[in-house]
Amino acid sequence: MKKNFLRKLNKYSHKYSHGTVAVIAGSLDFAGASLLCVGGARRGGSGYINYVHEEESLRNLVVSTYPDVVTREKVRGIKVDAWVIGPGSPKLPWRFNIPRAKYAVLDASAMKYARRINAEFVVISPHEGEARKLGFVIGEGDEGREQSAREMAEALGCVVVLKGHHTVVASPEGLAVIDELAGPELATAGTGDVLAGLMGSMLASWKPESYQEVVVVIFKAISAHALAATAAAAEINPITSSDVLKYLPIVMKQ
Repeated sequence: MKKNFLRKLNKYSHKYSHGTVAVIAGSLDFAGASLLCVGGARRGGSGYINYVHEEESLRNLVVSTYPDVVTREKVRGIKVDAWVIGPGSPKLPWRFNIPRAKYAVLDASAMKYARRINAEFVVISPHEGEARKLGFVIGEGDEGREQSAREMAEALGCVVVLKGHHTVVASPEGLAVIDELAGPELATAGTGDVLAGLMGSMLASWKPESYQEVVVVIFKAISAHALAATAAAAEINPITSSDVLKYLPIVMKQ
């Protein structure tokens, strides 16, 4: 059965019409996060990917790996549909000057700015430890995790992707869905960076207009991410986040 992960293009589509994304990710200590996050964004359907970082070495790393990505030193003047900010804990000197976008996906150190980022729809993606740092206690079992995700989403006014066994996606309006596809093979460093980029790109491409539609798109991204890991694990053991990235375009055709 076709899963429709990617928005269908028409003959009039061009690189801007099917989504633009800007990624702020990675640091000198976690340079790989920049490649994993941008790599995920390249597979989500967006037609134009920007990578923004003050460190020239990271910009050079990204463009040498992905020559189709546009690198920039500053956020000023960038107009995009979606921002992806935080994987790999970059410094965030521009956190209050990010140009407005319709969507923002915040991970790691950027999640604490969920209430302040200039976007219509905000998505944060904490694991349980990060949720505790944000001041939320996560309940036990699927029911407890679902309730906790709902409470976080309502309190922060954003969509919460509570990562872990049976990842929960909750909206501030009370909607919650639970992923049951992902297996333990995703419990390896960097897979969350790939997912953050993928979510931002799919939001920019699909352009949802309500929290309910945002949840649907985010759940598509989580499902595709999980299926890529499953496909990789069928041939490789153990898998890495780079393997998930490698199998994403195969899964996204479904």
